[in-house]
Amino acid sequence: MEDKISKLLMILFAAALFVIVVAGMSAAASIINPFLVSVFLAILFSPLLFWLKRLGVPESVAVIIIVLGFLVFMFLFMIFVGRSLNGITVQLPAYQSRLGEVITSIYAWLNEKGIDVAHTPLSDYITPRKVMNVFNYGLSVLSVLLTNMFLIVLTVLFMLLEVPLLPRKLQKAFPDSQGPQSHFKTFAESVNRYIGFKALFSAATGVSIWALLTLIGVEFAGTWGLLAFLLNFIPSIGSIIAALPAILWALLQIDLSAALWTLMAYLLVNIVIGSLLEPRFIGQSLGLSTLVVFLSMIFWGWVLGPVGMVLSAPLTMVVKLGFASDPSTRWTATMLE
Repeated sequence: MEDKISKLLMILFAAALFVIVVAGMSAAASIINPFLVSVFLAILFSPLLFWLKRLGVPESVAVIIIVLGFLVFMFLFMIFVGRSLNGITVQLPAYQSRLGEVITSIYAWLNEKGIDVAHTPLSDYITPRKVMNVFNYGLSVLSVLLTNMFLIVLTVLFMLLEVPLLPRKLQKAFPDSQGPQSHFKTFAESVNRYIGFKALFSAATGVSIWALLTLIGVEFAGTWGLLAFLLNFIPSIGSIIAALPAILWALLQIDLSAALWTLMAYLLVNIVIGSLLEPRFIGQSLGLSTLVVFLSMIFWGWVLGPVGMVLSAPLTMVVKLGFASDPSTRWTATMLE
């Protein structure tokens, strides 16, 4: 009886501790998010660092090259985003009136078919500006980069300088155990593979959307391609969210057929890249089931916001490795596979 009570108390204590930790992480998201972004950027850049070192480039010079390249990329990226947002903002008032005309024509068509629909002011609830909040949500991940750029760049700089020394430090810290070194190596390889391939396929998705929407004649095709690139990092639902504003824009700018062609373009790209190529190259690189990836996206998004959604799979991989390191919790890691 006492054993059962003690086990129950341990479970309640663990549950309470979990709630406290999660609440603390959510409250400190503004501090945790820049650090997480820095960690995963350092992991993403580490293969490039080792490649430059193999070419004979000194370590400090290689780190400076990587950081400067990242800054140049972000500068050009900001210019493109700024021009895109300015162009869309100028067009929004005209498309607001166009949306009212489309809704009126839909009501008229339904009445002709004998379907009596109450004339609710849908145009007050569905507006191009509100739909563009999806684009702002995609950029919210970048806002973490831009707002904390100085801190992130410095953190990545020092992390890259520490990367070559980390295996030696782990060996000194745990001379009689290969577990921590093995776990770190597994985590680094898995996360690097996941982020690297995810970035590659997200870029392919964005370029494909840009090319197809340009052929259809949709305005700001580059902007919709950028949104597809950003939201493709969010598992399962990111590509669906990215398609909504582009389809509405095609409907308002051209007509219903253009909106349908835009929908077909997104379906084609996501079937070919998201359903065929990504699983083949990424596969189970993180060793997580599809359901776990989806649920982790919801959980980490709730705790850390958009950054948590983007990094949900690698963060869950960290939790899984933590469970796998202890025999008493190894069953939990098995359930996550």
